[in-house]
Amino acid sequence: MTDTISALLAPHANDALALGAPGRGWLTYGGLRDLAGTVKASLNAAGIGRGDRVAIILPNGPEMAAAFITVAQTAVTAPLNPAYREDEFAFYLEDLKARAIVLEAGYDGPALAAAQKLGLEVLWLDAAERAPAGQFTLSATGGGGTADPAAPGAGDVALILHTSGTTSRPKIVPLLQSNVAASARHILTSLALTPADRCLNVMPLFHIHGLVAAVSASLAAGASVWCAPGFDAIRFFGWMKEAQPTWYTAVPTMHQTILARAGRNADTIAEVPLRFLRSSSASLPGPVMEKLAETFNAPVIEGYGMTEAAHQMASNPLPPRAQKPGSVGVEAGPLVRTAHEAENRLVDGIGEIVISGPNVTPGYEGNPDANEKNFFEADGRRWFRTGDQGAFDDEGYLTLTGRLKEIINRGGEKVSPLEVDGVLSAHPAVAQALTFALPHPKLGEEVAAAIVLKEGGEATEKDIRDFAAERVAAFKVPRKIVILDEIPKGATGKLQRIGLAEKLGLVEAA
Repeated sequence: MTDTISALLAPHANDALALGAPGRGWLTYGGLRDLAGTVKASLNAAGIGRGDRVAIILPNGPEMAAAFITVAQTAVTAPLNPAYREDEFAFYLEDLKARAIVLEAGYDGPALAAAQKLGLEVLWLDAAERAPAGQFTLSATGGGGTADPAAPGAGDVALILHTSGTTSRPKIVPLLQSNVAASARHILTSLALTPADRCLNVMPLFHIHGLVAAVSASLAAGASVWCAPGFDAIRFFGWMKEAQPTWYTAVPTMHQTILARAGRNADTIAEVPLRFLRSSSASLPGPVMEKLAETFNAPVIEGYGMTEAAHQMASNPLPPRAQKPGSVGVEAGPLVRTAHEAENRLVDGIGEIVISGPNVTPGYEGNPDANEKNFFEADGRRWFRTGDQGAFDDEGYLTLTGRLKEIINRGGEKVSPLEVDGVLSAHPAVAQALTFALPHPKLGEEVAAAIVLKEGGEATEKDIRDFAAERVAAFKVPRKIVILDEIPKGATGKLQRIGLAEKLGLVEAA
């Protein structure tokens, strides 16, 4: 059974290509397996083993991909966004109960400062200049200790990520080895991946989308992954020429910027024919899907995923079946159904999207209230509530019709409004802050905030934005701030985020 990350990689030939990158030689599957062995020895020598949590904060690229895949074969991985500020790193590292942190050799930024204050073991990752893509050594700063050297099993946690919730404290999502392995297999099946495929990865590798859809699914198939150093529309077509991929996966905003430059790169598109393009993490507008398919002369496969599902839940199928613009496709791994939004039962027609399957997290860590709210038993199965509303058509294609949660989805980056509220409310001139989603033509949603100043308080929109920018990652900073005498309330007197952009005249009412 391929129910661990190690087992996913086991069947593939030693000389098959696994990881590539711009201007670098390839790391083979044999090299990746050898690397997993040296990483295990380094971790164990540093006192880190099965069940210990290792935060990984690295730039996007093949070392990040290789670090996730290899560390997860010994310990628990916890990738974090390198853009976080020191206070954010301190919160996440403590919340995760991290034992160690992996940083690039020579790094001297906020993640190191936070780790040192918490007394974590620092593991320095060093990639030699001429080494194959993803090849590295790990060296520890401290003295060792006792580690459990046993290999993680299917029921052990492989990956821990935080997900924004409707409370100010993000929820911890543990994903088992079996969850990641199942999701990787679901994706390779829905995309019909083979060893001949190559993914050009431009997705950040601290998100479930890149970690599982691009990296894990490709490696499960014995295929190769060419890891770009992040997304750059100007360099994208040059990367296509160098990488010779058969597909890439991205969020809608990336696809839109690629489309904007496609006309002047028609030769590359013709020279490097893609088998398909994949989109996920936010809704892909129907016209964009159609234009992408026309431009690249390839099907566009929109997927529907979330962290709690180890990514994929539904996916538009490959030809000869149809790819329906505006639909997130058919169930693609777990069972996908609709449920009553208040009662714990399945329903026909429109309802809350629920899932059940081997890729679904066993539950949020240390959060019984969230587990009670989001999981229920029905028809002999355990179901997870996604917070999205939708319905299936008569061909089994799912269309999302609304968002039940108040989370802001900024081009695939999820932002908790209450977290931003807390930061804005700490400004000395702010009496009240309410963060809300502002519709945006490319990102889907942008972060906005309504502010009431204290009596006698003075602050401009720029003052408040600058204040926030020092305390949270750039994608959480409100791009639009409206200073009001009073924030509109609902009939019961409660502040209401949903629809606030319309109430304030920032967008035309539907």
